[in-house]
Amino acid sequence: MTSPRDKFHIDSDLIDPDIARAWTLPAFLYFETSAFEQEKRDIFSRTWQVVGHASQVQSPGDYFTTELVGEPLLFVRGADGRLRGFYNVCRHRAGPPAEGCGSRKLFRCGYHGWTYDLDGTLISATEIEGVEGFRVEDFALRPVRTEEWFGFIFANLQTDATGLRECLGELPMQAEKFPFAGMKLFERRTYDMKCNWKTYVDNYLEGYHLPSVHPGLNRELDYTAYVVEPHARHVRQFSPIRGVQPGDATPRRYQEAREDLTTDYFWIFPNWMLNCYPDNISLNIVVPVEPERSLAIFEWYLPEKDHGSPAAKASVEFSDQIQMEDVGICEIVQKNLRSRSYSRGRYSVKQEKGVHAFHRMYGEAMKS
Repeated sequence: MTSPRDKFHIDSDLIDPDIARAWTLPAFLYFETSAFEQEKRDIFSRTWQVVGHASQVQSPGDYFTTELVGEPLLFVRGADGRLRGFYNVCRHRAGPPAEGCGSRKLFRCGYHGWTYDLDGTLISATEIEGVEGFRVEDFALRPVRTEEWFGFIFANLQTDATGLRECLGELPMQAEKFPFAGMKLFERRTYDMKCNWKTYVDNYLEGYHLPSVHPGLNRELDYTAYVVEPHARHVRQFSPIRGVQPGDATPRRYQEAREDLTTDYFWIFPNWMLNCYPDNISLNIVVPVEPERSLAIFEWYLPEKDHGSPAAKASVEFSDQIQMEDVGICEIVQKNLRSRSYSRGRYSVKQEKGVHAFHRMYGEAMKS
């Protein structure tokens, strides 16, 4: 029987670099427990993950708690204005230094009352008298690599991880043209999906399925001009908005087509996405829960002046419809991946460059 600690042997040529010769990832990688455990160790514990938004920690003392790959984490804006991340684990006997979110001048563990400064320094260890060799400086909260970009907060559990900006590559130049700084969170929804996280990512990374699965979205985008651009650690998908043509009575969200009226979809390895429309931006994080269960967390951001408008609600409902269509097909695919009739597939050279790029990144990460 395979131990959860065993590692799959991932060959360096798992995915051929030439898409015309390449085969897709083997089906077993989408449901085997050992593969899932290795992904958590080799991918999710070693990449920059979105954990929050800067609005949660605007002022000194503001904090929030969350989890990343099962690790309890704490993020706080220090008295010096610096954002810091820590493992939310007391250095005494693993109690919780903080719970939930809010604003504090210090953190007091809910187990035995040890207190910590906002910078993680141990202030007071209750009733520790008589303990030989005890040094306060040895019991500060363990830090977590934390950085900010585009209003989002990122964490990386790998202490020697490459900086966030370097990992993002050309993404800032491509995404920062959208007016995200003037937008605020409008709504957040979580979708519980019966599929592997990679099944969802595969689906996200191609417009191949638009005519079949997303008739509403297909009416808005110019499918014939759909472009997929793989980069070192992300994929950009781009399409101009298709304006209303003479004699076309089909309802559209965008009534005109202009050179600057586009939609850009950014996927960043391994599991988060930015969907950039002319009037809103949504963040999408795919959280692996079990080998065949994932959460898709959606956050919609719009200009604050538009939050009370019918267009704001329409933006969310339009995205929600697309998401439900994606969940439906992904759950069917996940079930079919277990079929004895299927082991691996081939890529469309024209339409699936993004999927091929993802599988190449995945294979590289899993063999390291």
